[in-house]
Amino acid sequence: MTTRPASSEQQYFYGTGKRKSAVAQVRLYPGGGEVVVNGRSLEQALPWVTWQSAALEPLQVTDNLGKFTVVAKCHGGGLAAWGDALRHGIARGLLAFDPNLRKLLRSHGMLTRDARIKERKKYGLKRARRAPQYTKR
Repeated sequence: MTTRPASSEQQYFYGTGKRKSAVAQVRLYPGGGEVVVNGRSLEQALPWVTWQSAALEPLQVTDNLGKFTVVAKCHGGGLAAWGDALRHGIARGLLAFDPNLRKLLRSHGMLTRDARIKERKKYGLKRARRAPQYTKR
């Protein structure tokens, strides 16, 4: 499986998506229809169907499913965060392709960076909020 379409000079639309500590650098090439994540197919990179459908949601909402070859590099975070980072990156790439899609993507909440991140651990606690177990005796 190739990681990029035949000619390296081919035009693409770029978008960066983030979720938790995961970052997805997404390139949308016109034509094709396959999705490649870190040199692997979408099914191999994101084994759960819910993660796959979340990643492809911007293409489905804008009726562009199968019209773009998606080549993405993901790093950081876990697989669930990769799916949401891909979703954010593909939405931004579609926006670079057609700025008129902004209203549609915004109404589905795909352009908003999900700011929820892991809360830091506090001293005297075992985790961010988990206190040591209380012992009476």
